[in-house]
Amino acid sequence: MADSTYNLNGGFKPTLKRFADLDGPDFFPTPAWATHALVDNERFEGTTWEPACGDGAMSRVLETTCKLVVSSDLFDRGFGEGGIDFLTADRKTDNIITNPPYNSAEAFVAAGVRQARSKVALLLRLAFLEGANRARTIFSDFPPSRVWVFSERITFYPKGAVVKGSGTTAYAWFVWDKNAGRHTELKWLKPGYKARYSVGT
Repeated sequence: MADSTYNLNGGFKPTLKRFADLDGPDFFPTPAWATHALVDNERFEGTTWEPACGDGAMSRVLETTCKLVVSSDLFDRGFGEGGIDFLTADRKTDNIITNPPYNSAEAFVAAGVRQARSKVALLLRLAFLEGANRARTIFSDFPPSRVWVFSERITFYPKGAVVKGSGTTAYAWFVWDKNAGRHTELKWLKPGYKARYSVGT
């Protein structure tokens, strides 16, 4: 049987995929250090919405620096407001910060830009920069203001799994800043976040 997510919006997905993106009950919490890397380098003012909050791993870090954090998820995982489809919701907020499901990344960009007044920050594979289709649509219509490339690899584990080893996929924080111009800055996050915020990762 063909993988229904293999060809999305004209682009082919890698053979290695996170099954959490395809099966609601399973998910991969974002390591706390990856979120700390964002809030240490980007300033967020006003209300922040985490629309794919899962068990609250990212939201808990955001709550340490952001004034007010609203958390929701399409699935009810015991944290935040369950049953909220970010892609069809009509909620205005100052900022949107999340790690979107892999097979919905492009749709999350469009929904985020539509609903955020100030900034949208999405944790995406660095390879999201590639692709003729995205070059014609996302990056032509609303290019990111900044791309923060991780110097350390992020490893995503299913809830409750033993944390060991290192990932093979490069990730970056893509930030759309409505108060910035239409040019894109490429920046690198300094090494050391994984060791500094190792507790709870």
